[in-house]
Amino acid sequence: MQPSMFNVRVPFPERNETFLMNTFTDAQLVVTNDVVSLLDSLPAAGPDRTYSGDERTALDTLSSLGFIVSDRATERDALEQYFASYRETTDQLRLTVLTTLQCNFACDYCIQGDHGDYNKHAHKMSLDTAARLVKWTEQKLDALTPKSCVLTFFGGEPLLNLPALYFLAEEVWRVTQQRGVRMLINIITNGLLLTPDVIQRLKPLGLNGVKVTLDGDRETHDRMRPLRGGQGTFDRIIRNISAIAGECNIAIGGNFDEASVESYPALLEFLAAQPFAPSIGKVAFKPVIRTPTASAPPVPQADTASKAVSGTRAGKIIPLVPIEAAAKPLKGACMTGAGVGATGAATSACDTCQFVDEKLAFLREETKRHGFKTIDGVHMGPCEIHKRHAYTIGPEGSLYACPGFSGEPTLSTGHIDGRHDAGQQQTALRFDRLGAWRACGDCSFIPVCAGGCSVAAHTELGGMETPTCHKSAFESALVSLAHDAVGQLK
Repeated sequence: MQPSMFNVRVPFPERNETFLMNTFTDAQLVVTNDVVSLLDSLPAAGPDRTYSGDERTALDTLSSLGFIVSDRATERDALEQYFASYRETTDQLRLTVLTTLQCNFACDYCIQGDHGDYNKHAHKMSLDTAARLVKWTEQKLDALTPKSCVLTFFGGEPLLNLPALYFLAEEVWRVTQQRGVRMLINIITNGLLLTPDVIQRLKPLGLNGVKVTLDGDRETHDRMRPLRGGQGTFDRIIRNISAIAGECNIAIGGNFDEASVESYPALLEFLAAQPFAPSIGKVAFKPVIRTPTASAPPVPQADTASKAVSGTRAGKIIPLVPIEAAAKPLKGACMTGAGVGATGAATSACDTCQFVDEKLAFLREETKRHGFKTIDGVHMGPCEIHKRHAYTIGPEGSLYACPGFSGEPTLSTGHIDGRHDAGQQQTALRFDRLGAWRACGDCSFIPVCAGGCSVAAHTELGGMETPTCHKSAFESALVSLAHDAVGQLK
């Protein structure tokens, strides 16, 4: 017997107790410190050691919850099996559809922004392509027989192409209902074109919720997310949220940087004072990816990053840094889409990449302090890139493993018309073998991190198999989770 490699703990000395969690089984316990001592004694315990009745009861409980395992090799085999099962599950078909890459905003941190004539040439899904996508979806439904189908509309700004959006919603609803499959629709939108008419059109078709982006308080948001003509957008978005409140689930997202992060408490205070506050199901913010300036100092490598991986060259696994302008982060996909599961039950590690971890902890606590639900920062993954049957579909029908790779033809895994050239087949094999977490040694957070964001690793570190470590973010989130759990016991 030995302690699991996935055990994490937060001590509460004043209570003589410790919060224990196993990230693989998600078991959570608050135990007295003599139980912790018993757990810690196992590696040195010989086969002749005897245990009292109470100790045996404690060991049995800890074993049943995964805190104690027989040996490390068996535990690693279980981890491999977990990721294999996670990838191959057919319980749910997930479709993220980019109805258009056009956008009516000019966010200065977005590669689409107000730069040249991008919108003039940006792709927009035709009704013919939408019809072919429905046929492809029918084939997937028949092959997989899933219990549910999640259709997420994304862009660009997806509401700029309502004909394709409505057609897909109605037709995918029709084919799922014919097969007895539950249908859920999510929309990730900047909120400017979000109207009650859109909500009422989609509610009968399985609308699950919408995610709307607000980048700080009014002044900060209007600076960060103006219209292409320079006009502010905050007030109109707030009016639109107010108009649909109570009609569907609403999630609020936001993109922060060093200059804007301090404005988020004011945004939270404003939102908490609005009549529609009870309709907000979740609030979660993420950092902006910005192009570095020539004078910007290099980002230091945190000790926790190199220590997170046993046997890996120091510096190979580093905190994510701003990428070069030529790399064009997320290509055609809107930056707001990182973590596209935000309106549903699932979340993504994408929601926490690219910035100083303590800022994420600060915003998480501020969000809770203002009475809003948010991601706990521990249960973050694995993200959808590790699911074979989670697809991103570009406006022209190309298939991708993740919205972060859309718009980059060399990383397409196929096409809805069945085309698979040699390059796409090779790319699909790369995603089949994806497992950056295998380089993470005995890190306790592997089951909820899976090696970090593959898009960031590809874009910033030169290869999607390179882990992107945010271990300190998970550690700070664990402390918060433990305090919440212990607080409920008082």
